[in-house]
Amino acid sequence: MIAVLERIVAWLVEWLVGNHPVSVAGSAGLRKLVPNAAGVFWIAYLAVLVLAFLFVFGANEARAERIKDLVTIQGIRGNQLIGYGLIVGLDGSGDQTTQTPFTVQSITSMLGQLGVNLPPGTSLQLRNVAAVMVTATLPAFAKPGQTIDVTVSSMGNAKSLRGGTLLMTPLKGANGQVYAMAQGNVLVGGVGASSASGSSSVQVNHLSVGRITAGATVERAVATPLGQGDFIHLELSTTDFTTGRRIVDVINGNLGQGIATALDGRVIQVQAPAGSDQRVAFLSQVESLEVRPAQSMAKVIINARTGSVAMNQSVTLDTVAVAHGNLSVIISSEPVISQPAPFSPLGQTVQTERTQIEIRSDKGGLVMVPNSVSLQDVVKALNAIGATPQDLLAILQAIKAAGALRADLEII
Repeated sequence: MIAVLERIVAWLVEWLVGNHPVSVAGSAGLRKLVPNAAGVFWIAYLAVLVLAFLFVFGANEARAERIKDLVTIQGIRGNQLIGYGLIVGLDGSGDQTTQTPFTVQSITSMLGQLGVNLPPGTSLQLRNVAAVMVTATLPAFAKPGQTIDVTVSSMGNAKSLRGGTLLMTPLKGANGQVYAMAQGNVLVGGVGASSASGSSSVQVNHLSVGRITAGATVERAVATPLGQGDFIHLELSTTDFTTGRRIVDVINGNLGQGIATALDGRVIQVQAPAGSDQRVAFLSQVESLEVRPAQSMAKVIINARTGSVAMNQSVTLDTVAVAHGNLSVIISSEPVISQPAPFSPLGQTVQTERTQIEIRSDKGGLVMVPNSVSLQDVVKALNAIGATPQDLLAILQAIKAAGALRADLEII
């Protein structure tokens, strides 16, 4: 379609300059009907309209996404690994061994395995060691000898893991078998400092979690089958019947009818070649195909802990009237000293408290929220209420209960 419109624009430009091979009679007749200046104006006007249509149509076509960005292949996934280890070399910011006995126990066990036997009853007072949990994800098709990133997290009361080194730590899967070995220098994306007494301190970002790039070496591979029998199943990231139908149409239109079949709103069954090399090449073609996904379901996400509100472009509002006011309860107390009369032999000075309770209610006017059909209109309508993000949580819930919010309300 775009190529045809581009050819029309090129033909108009060539006719304007007199280079298009149209018939002389036809060209002369057209130029007689339309004066030269007016003809230039109308042809230019028509070219602008065609270019504008090209821009809009191209913008819609640019929304197309690759199938690999919309689906995952069933059975191809990562596996979580976990391990317990020790970080050494900290600058006095490690665990307080009196409060974390497992750290001392781990050090004693490690030294015993290395041939260092401590006398019975030895009390270790260490500040440069921290007990950590080590986590990683073993990607699909990972082979022995490859490296993966690991994350270390303090499980004691260490103040910082900055500058520490993780000692050799086995990483196990859910079946208890070791799949990787981790070791290396920890990188912490923060910094902190405190006085000797601990009364003053400065901290930037989180200091008790770090990361080791390529910090673990894979020791055992996990078998990952590429499909089952003659078929490969594609799973959409989100359930959507329209997007699934479009993916099936695109695959069948480019690779042959009957190759793809939608099993439900999330799983698509694709007939694939039997050989592994041919199957990989076939999946490469499928992943590169472009599909224009359907518009997502209207949804509003509310985080009740932080007061954050997020909504997608499908959210609309019906006309509704909203009145919102703040109710504040203020409780204050102040000390009052009661003294006896001067020269009173039985008098005694006592301290009491005087408590005051005040209730304030802000006036909230009734605001008409108009019908809004786009996200920009919804944002303008909600801003017109003048509520804070925390107040917006209650307002959106009330609008949803009134049936004027055309979206699913999800609270996280």
